[in-house]
Amino acid sequence: MNLRALVVDDEMLARQRIRHLLRRSTDIEVVGECANGLEAVKAIEELAPDLVFMDIQMPELDGFGVVEAVGPDRMPPTLFITAYDQHALRAFEVHAVDYLLKPFSPERFHQALERARRWCRSPTGQKGPDLEALMASLGRDRPWADRLLVRAGDRHVLVRTEAVQWIEAEDNYVRLHVEGTSHLVRQTMTGLLAKLDPARFRRIHRSAIVNLDCIREFQPWTGGDHLVIMRDGTRLTLSRTYRDQFGEWL
Repeated sequence: MNLRALVVDDEMLARQRIRHLLRRSTDIEVVGECANGLEAVKAIEELAPDLVFMDIQMPELDGFGVVEAVGPDRMPPTLFITAYDQHALRAFEVHAVDYLLKPFSPERFHQALERARRWCRSPTGQKGPDLEALMASLGRDRPWADRLLVRAGDRHVLVRTEAVQWIEAEDNYVRLHVEGTSHLVRQTMTGLLAKLDPARFRRIHRSAIVNLDCIREFQPWTGGDHLVIMRDGTRLTLSRTYRDQFGEWL
């Protein structure tokens, strides 16, 4: 059975090298190439590859952003291509199919490829790589997100985090409120908050996160809670559970 592969890297020469290294592998068919994370999300959803070769450090939407947009549970087996240091690589060894540390040799490439082959062809139900745990393990090594990927109709667009005024929980999704419009994103409040700069974003309620720059005022309310009045007039609740985060303000 041939494996259908997708190659994702913002450098054309890097994509060409992977194609070249795959030429001796008659059981691998490259079904697409992507030069950035946005293209990768669309290609994964449309082509449903069996295997993805993906660089992590890419502009705008990095490799982890691709995983988050597709969903860790729906992401195909992925060979990460990375320049992370040895400390961070321990997380890859535990949670990923495999990784290729730049610069890598042809021998190391085919070693990783063989490991990916075995995983792709393993019996259904065998536990696969835990991409969610991988991203959590590397969270401290990643910069705060300055853009978030959202779906707009049949397209994906990037929203700058500084433009997000507040965020609310909506079942298994979160809704981003952005300058008079909103976007529904498949993400948890905890997972999203972990990506946002705490100097700009704070959780005020189990179902609400606010951009501090968009707060107009606080008003005392009942039971130790406060009302948070946003600049656009939206009224939110700061529950006493999260009040200590605003000690310097209240």
